[in-house]
Amino acid sequence: MTRKVAYLGPRGTFSEEAAMAYDRESQLVSFSTIYAVGEAVRSRIVDEGVVPIENSLEGSVNDTLDLLINQKELYIRWELILPIEHCLLTKTEVSKREIKVIYSHPQALAQCGKYIEKEFPTVQMVASLSTAAAVEDMKGSLQPSAAIAPKRAGKIYEVKILSEGIQGNQNNATRFIVLSNMDNDSTGSDKTSMCFSFDEDKAGTLYQTLGELASRGINMRKIESRPTKKLLGRYIFMVDIDGHRNDAVVRDALSRIRAQVSDLRIFGSYPRWKESA
Repeated sequence: MTRKVAYLGPRGTFSEEAAMAYDRESQLVSFSTIYAVGEAVRSRIVDEGVVPIENSLEGSVNDTLDLLINQKELYIRWELILPIEHCLLTKTEVSKREIKVIYSHPQALAQCGKYIEKEFPTVQMVASLSTAAAVEDMKGSLQPSAAIAPKRAGKIYEVKILSEGIQGNQNNATRFIVLSNMDNDSTGSDKTSMCFSFDEDKAGTLYQTLGELASRGINMRKIESRPTKKLLGRYIFMVDIDGHRNDAVVRDALSRIRAQVSDLRIFGSYPRWKESA
C-alpha cells in the first residue's frame, strides 16, 4: 500500500520539494497550514507529514514549534536539509518597474529583505500562507504584482521568472522534519529533540538541568525558548542533543532531567541528517 505523506502546500512549495526528497514513491497530500499537516498525521489521515522547522537565516518556524509542544501524539521521525533559492515571479505581461505588491510567506519575505529594500523600496509586501500560495495570490491580484517562490512554482503555475537567487545569503538552507505517530529506531548516529519547563523561576535551575547533559558528555546542538502562553515571563525550553533516547547515557540524563523539571516532552529520536543522505 502506498504511503501517504502530507506537506505544507500547495504544489510548488519548498515543503513539497522536501517531501519528494524524503520519499519520491509516496502519495503526496497538500495541506494549507502547518497545523493541518500535523492534524492529518495525528488523526492518521496520512502516514507522515513534512514541515519546515528552522531556517539558517531567519531561525525557527514558530508554528512548527508550537505544534510539537501542543500535539503530544506527534513525533519527529526524520530530518532533512534543503538549500533554498528564492525567485521573483510575475505574470507574463507585468514588468519589473510596474510591480506594486510582492506576495510571499513571511519567512521568504524576510530572507529576501535586502533584495526587496534595494530593488523595490516603496512596494507593499503582503504575507501569504506559503511561497506557492503567494503565486496564486499574485495571479489573482488586481494590481501589478510579484511573488517570491521556488523556481519550480514558476513552472507549475506558468508564470514568468523575473529574477533568481534573490535571497540575502547564498548559504540559505531550511531544515525540515518528518512528523509521525512514532519516532525512529536507533541508528548509531541520532539526534533527540525535547522540551521542558519549570514551575518555579529560580536562579540556577536551567544551568543545573543542562548540567545533566554536560556532565555525561552529551553534545547539545540547539537551545531556544518559547513563551508558555500561560504566564508572562515563563518559558518552555526547546533542546536538541546528540544521541538516541534509548542510548544508556541519554536515557540516564533524561531521567535526571525529568526529576528536575515540571514537564518534559520528548519530541523524538531520529537519524541526524548527513549531506550524503
